[in-house]
Amino acid sequence: MGWTNGVRSAMGVAIGTWLLLAAPGTQAGTPGEVMVGELLREAPMNGIAGPGANLSSFHGKPLLINVWASWCGPCRAEISSLERLARRYNGHEFNIIGISTDDDPAAAAAFVRQYGISFANYLDRKLLLENMLGADRLPLTLLVDADGRVIKKIAGSRAWDSPEAINLITQAFRLKTR
Repeated sequence: MGWTNGVRSAMGVAIGTWLLLAAPGTQAGTPGEVMVGELLREAPMNGIAGPGANLSSFHGKPLLINVWASWCGPCRAEISSLERLARRYNGHEFNIIGISTDDDPAAAAAFVRQYGISFANYLDRKLLLENMLGADRLPLTLLVDADGRVIKKIAGSRAWDSPEAINLITQAFRLKTR
């Protein structure tokens, strides 16, 4: 009887540990990934169509970070909605930035010009941001609080100016709706 209870107990611990490790958001998918609930580390960012910046320069106001690539179809599908969101909110209730994972700076710059992107975009030349943000799938959007803590990671294309997305953002950032 003791052996059976011991086996059950050990199996319960093993299954519980496996479930914890297999749960989304509990394991890093990229080297050095900052998980939901953790603070982003400082990182220098190279401007695509403007000056560079440090990630910490965005502290003090909530931040939406969109990780994209010019060759990514879903990234192309959502970029216009991000631009509309930026025209409505960027710099007011929260900031919006883009991080390109393109290897070719000219392709990233052409993407920004083609879509008339007004919000700041940066090029990740050494995979530093891609890995830290956990961008093993594109597009990836992170919601970050005013202190630099990751609140949410959303993989895949979205209509970022839809009522559902705006509701998600305003709830995550605890903003008043406009």
